Amino acid sequence: MANKTKHDLIIDIAKTTGLTQSDTKIVVEVLLETISAILEEGRSIEIRGFGTFYTKERKPRPARNPKSGEVVPLPRRAVPLFKYSNELKRLISDSLSAGAA
Repeated sequence: MANKTKHDLIIDIAKTTGLTQSDTKIVVEVLLETISAILEEGRSIEIRGFGTFYTKERKPRPARNPKSGEVVPLPRRAVPLFKYSNELKRLISDSLSAGAA
């Protein structure tokens, strides 16, 4: 099964909604920009039945350059994370079970 790209997503949504691909592209890009902006502010966004996008702070730590073996300090940083909802987990699990049967 091949991965979907943003373009594939836009085509699928345009077919489902009847919107043009250019209008759908604008909506998808604004949605992604909004999610990014909320995460940049350090806030989370919860989409019921789908999941929660949030950031988590990673503490500074020493890392090792695999090529040279040199110890390199990694600074404190925020990383984006996604926690899926129970409904999404159940939906995926059920679809995999149905496909195996």
